[in-house]
Amino acid sequence: MPFDKEVLTTGEVAKICNVAPRTVSKWFDSGSLKGYRIPGSRDRRIPASELMKFMRAHGIPLEGLNSGRTRVLIVDGEREVVDTLERILTEQTSYDVRTATSAFKAGMECEKFKPHVLLLDLHLGADADSRAFAESVRKNEQLQFTKIVAMSGKLTEGQSQGLRSQGFDVFLKKPFQVRQVVEAIEAATNLVA
Repeated sequence: MPFDKEVLTTGEVAKICNVAPRTVSKWFDSGSLKGYRIPGSRDRRIPASELMKFMRAHGIPLEGLNSGRTRVLIVDGEREVVDTLERILTEQTSYDVRTATSAFKAGMECEKFKPHVLLLDLHLGADADSRAFAESVRKNEQLQFTKIVAMSGKLTEGQSQGLRSQGFDVFLKKPFQVRQVVEAIEAATNLVA
């Protein structure tokens, strides 16, 4: 079995299926997804075996079964930044981490990997418009729950405040510490509720 656990929460199922937790609750409440409620609570639990049956029956890609972990895609034109972030996040967290150093590679990874969180450098390179890239992620139905964390060391406080209206969920000012990156990822994934 590809799960660490035999029973999953609605939040864990949501990450695996790349949907919002409330969608999982609807599946459960309609009887489509079998499971049980914790006695004396509204919390739901879904056995991993039932989730696998449900995913197969509804054509949901099984690639999320590999881990159920938060999938993070790091996109930055500076190889050193990408390599350092990948190494640290892989060593210090349980995230499933992938990287890209160009908008083209990032687009390819988004299609295959379907990240929960996209760490996107706003200054990706002369040939890339990170805001347009973020907009294309927002318009992709399969990436509708992907949270985008903008990264930059060149923006003023005022410019960074305007990023939310441009499709970004969280902003990270470079240089940053690992703790700040993890907090940004956690803040972004907590917005899914």
